[in-house]
Amino acid sequence: MTVFLLPIALLAIGLSAGTLVGTTIGVVPFYHTLPASDYVRAHAFAAGRYDPFQPACLLVTVVADVLVAITAPVPAGRVLAGVCALLAASVVTVSVTRNVPVNRWLRSLDPEQLPTDFADRDPRAYWTKWNQVRTALAVLALLGNVITAGLLI
Repeated sequence: MTVFLLPIALLAIGLSAGTLVGTTIGVVPFYHTLPASDYVRAHAFAAGRYDPFQPACLLVTVVADVLVAITAPVPAGRVLAGVCALLAASVVTVSVTRNVPVNRWLRSLDPEQLPTDFADRDPRAYWTKWNQVRTALAVLALLGNVITAGLLI
């Protein structure tokens, strides 16, 4: 079972971590160069594409890693898979509690009629910080899954 589940976990967390790294090194710096109205428009465009993909990859990772943690024949593999499941679940937690509320608020705005206090409420720095946290967690989960694969496959 582990031989089947671990590659699934690797694929899912690899896609998720890759998407987050790409966002961190490319999309986010671009957002910081945009005027507020263009940022709101660009963020809504991107978030609507990443949101369905990202949670699915993370949930697949969590489930696959939990099952590997239960079924792996080697204790170290069980522990590592459990840690990877927690790391992937932490990415979900950060996303749901920190990034998703910002995404929802930005999608509710009309880029042509931003609130007069938008400059004071501009979420770019806050969103960027939490995106970096979840990116680091996802990369650690990927690294952990690679190490787990080295032990078990």
